[in-house]
Amino acid sequence: MIKKKHFAFIIMLAFTYVVSAQNVPQPAGPPPPPGLAIDGGLVFLIVSGIIYGIKKVKD
Repeated sequence: MIKKKHFAFIIMLAFTYVVSAQNVPQPAGPPPPPGLAIDGGLVFLIVSGIIYGIKKVKD
């Protein structure tokens, strides 16, 4: 009787190890898109506005 319990316990333990080893993690998702360079365009807009303002003041 005890040998059957030990045998059943070992079989269940081995089955648990086999089933948990089959678990495959999810693949990584795609990388996030690159950020937009808003700062470069904003600096260009401010500088061109200043230059245009100076030109209008001088005229």
